[in-house]
Amino acid sequence: MASDCEPALNQAESRNPTLERYLGALREAKNDSEQFAALLLVTKAVKAGDIDAKTRRRIFDAVGFTFPNRLLTTKEAPDGCPDHVLRALGVALLACFCSDPELAVHPQVLNKIPILSTFLTARGDPDDAARRSMIDDTYQCLTAVAGTPRGPRHLIAGGTVSALCQAYLGHGYGFDQALALLVGLLAAAETQCWKEAEPDLLAVLRGLSEDFQKAEDASKFELCQLLPLFLPPTTVPPECYRDLQAGLARILGSKLSSWQRNPALKLAARLAHACGSDWIPAGSSGSKFLALLVNLACVEVRLALEETGTEVKEDVVTACYALMELGIQECTRCEQSLLKEPQKVQLVSVMKEAIGAVIHYLLQVGSEKQKEPFVFASVRILGAWLAEETSSLRKEVCQLLPFLVRYAKTLYEEAEEANDLTQQVANLAISPTTPGPTWPGDALRLLLPGWCHLTVEDGPREILIKEGAPSLLCKYFLQQWELTSPGHDTSVLPDSVEIGLQTCCHIFLNLVVTAPGLIKRDACFTSLMNTLMTSLPALVQQQGRLLLAANVATLGLLMARLLSTSPALQGTPASRGFFAAAILFLSQSHVARATPGSDQAVLALSPEYEGIWADLQELWFLGMQAFTGCVPLLPWLAPAALRSRWPQELLQLLGSVSPNSVKPEMVAAYQGVLVELARANRLCREAMRLQAGEETASHYRMAALEQCLAEP
Repeated sequence: MASDCEPALNQAESRNPTLERYLGALREAKNDSEQFAALLLVTKAVKAGDIDAKTRRRIFDAVGFTFPNRLLTTKEAPDGCPDHVLRALGVALLACFCSDPELAVHPQVLNKIPILSTFLTARGDPDDAARRSMIDDTYQCLTAVAGTPRGPRHLIAGGTVSALCQAYLGHGYGFDQALALLVGLLAAAETQCWKEAEPDLLAVLRGLSEDFQKAEDASKFELCQLLPLFLPPTTVPPECYRDLQAGLARILGSKLSSWQRNPALKLAARLAHACGSDWIPAGSSGSKFLALLVNLACVEVRLALEETGTEVKEDVVTACYALMELGIQECTRCEQSLLKEPQKVQLVSVMKEAIGAVIHYLLQVGSEKQKEPFVFASVRILGAWLAEETSSLRKEVCQLLPFLVRYAKTLYEEAEEANDLTQQVANLAISPTTPGPTWPGDALRLLLPGWCHLTVEDGPREILIKEGAPSLLCKYFLQQWELTSPGHDTSVLPDSVEIGLQTCCHIFLNLVVTAPGLIKRDACFTSLMNTLMTSLPALVQQQGRLLLAANVATLGLLMARLLSTSPALQGTPASRGFFAAAILFLSQSHVARATPGSDQAVLALSPEYEGIWADLQELWFLGMQAFTGCVPLLPWLAPAALRSRWPQELLQLLGSVSPNSVKPEMVAAYQGVLVELARANRLCREAMRLQAGEETASHYRMAALEQCLAEP
C-alpha cells in the first residue's frame, strides 16, 4: 500500500517542494511562535501558485481548525504585529480550506460566518495590503459557502446579507464582490434575504436606483439587468419610483438594439407587476411614458408571434404581456387614469393587433406544448383582454374557444402541474429569482371573466356548451367551493378564490336565462343545485361575504324554478334550509330609518347592504323575481314563508315608512312576492289582512295585492 502512495507523494513534492518543506516545519513546530511562522510560510506558498485538492487536504490535515480559530478570535498579537494580520492569516487558511466543497460546509467553517461577515465592514487603512488580502479571502470563503446547496441559508442566518449591503454601500475595497455575492444570495433565497435584511436591501435598492437615474454610459444597461433582483417581493419603496421611471424613460425613449432594450422592458414589467401604475408619474410625461411602454410591448409581441417559425424570446414577450396588462387596466380605468381618451383609443387599437398575434400563436399550439409556461402566460394576457373586450376579434376568439376549453380542462385535471406552471410563468416573465411573485390563479380562473361576457352571446355560448365548458365550470365551482367550506381557514384564501366563485355564478346565471334546457338536462347542474342548497344557510351568517351569498342565493332561486320537479326540492330539509336562508338575504336588505324633523321614518338600506348595494342591487331584484316564480311551483314554500314571518314583517316595514321613500321598483318587487304568497295560500292571505295588508296595498297603490286580499 505504501508503494502505491509514494509516487503520488513524490509527484506532489516535485511540483511544490517549497510547500512540502513548510508543511514539514509546521508539523514539527513546538510552540505558537514556531507554528505561526510556519503558517505564514505555508500561506505564502499557497498564494504563490495553484494547488490541487489532494495538496489542499494535506494542508488541512497538517493545520486543522484549532489554530485558525485562535487566529480569528485572538485579541493579543505579538509585539510589532497588527492584530488584523493574524486574522488575515486565519482567513487565508479558511479560504484555502473552502476551496474544497466538503470543507466549505464543515461546521467549523459555518460557525465562522458571523465573524467573517464582520470583516467586510471593519474599519481600517484602505491601502493596507494585508487588510485587502483578508477581504478578498473573506469573499472567497463566503462565496464558496454560498455555492453549496444549503450554504445560502447559513449565510443569511449568519447576518451576511446585512454585512454585504453595508459593504456595498460603503464603496470600500471589494464592494463589487459584495454586490456579486448579494446577487447570488437573492437568486437562491429571495424571500429569506428580504425577511432577514429588508432595511439594508432597501438601502441598496435606493442606491442602485439613484445610480440608474444618473448613469450616462453603458452601466445603465448593466443596472437594468441588476435592478429586478433587488426589487422587494412586496412593494417597491415610493422614493425609488422617480429614479427608476426616469432611467427607464431615458433608455426606452432612445433608439436601441434589442439587447439594450429588452432588459429595460423586463424591469418595467417587474415594476408594473409589483406596483401597477403607481411608479409612473401623473401628468403629460407619465401618460406619454406609459403609452410608449405599451406600444413598445405590443410591437415586440407582434414581431415575436406573427412570424411562424421565428424563435420566440419567451422571457421578453412575457414581460411585454405584463406591460400590456397594465395598458388594459389603465384604458379601462374611469377615474384617475394616467391616459387621456385619445391615448386610450390608440392603445386599444395596438393592443388589439397584439392580441390577434397571441391568438394566432395559440392556434398553432399542439398538445405537446400545452404545459409550457409561455403558453400559460399567453392564455393569461388573452384572459385579461377578454375580461374587458369581447366585441373585437370575435371571429378569431370563437375559433380559439375549443382550444381554450381543452387547455383549461387539461390544467384543471392536473391541478398540481397547473400550480407549478403558475410559478414558472412568474419566473419566466418578470422575476429572475425563485420563488418570486406569483401570477394569481389558475388557467380557468383567468378565463372566467371573458367567458362570462361570451355566454351572453349566442355564437360563443353555443361553442362553449358544445365543448363541455358548463360541465367543467360546475366541477371547478364545486372544487373551489370546497376551499371555503367549514374546516378550511378562509382567512388565508386569496381574494381571487371568492371572486372566481362569484364570476362562476354570473356565468351560470347567464346560462339559466339563455339556455334553460341545458340546466334541466345536464346532471352537473343538479349537483350544483345541491351544493347551493346545503351551503347558503351557513354562508348568509358569515360576516363580509354578503356579495357571495347574494350570488349563491339568486342563482339557487333561479335554478330552483327550472328544477322544481326535482325530488331534492320537494320540501326536503336541505331545500327548506336554502329557502329560509334566501328569505333572510332578501328580507334584511332594507330597514325603517328615522329622519330628523319628521314623524315618519323612511325606507333605507341596512348598514351591511349599503356599502355594496351598487354591486348587490341587480342580484337582489333578480332574487326577488326568482323567489316570486318559485312560490306557485313549490306548494310547501308559501307556508314556510309564513312561518318565517317574512310577509307579515314586510307589510309591517311598509306600514312604518313614508310611501314616498319607497321607489317604484321596490314597490313592484315587494308586491310580486306578496301577491304570489297570498294567491298560493289562504293562511298567508289571512295573516296579511291581520297585518293591515289591504290598507298598506292601498297606500302603495298595489292594485294586484289589494284585489288578491279582497278575495275570500
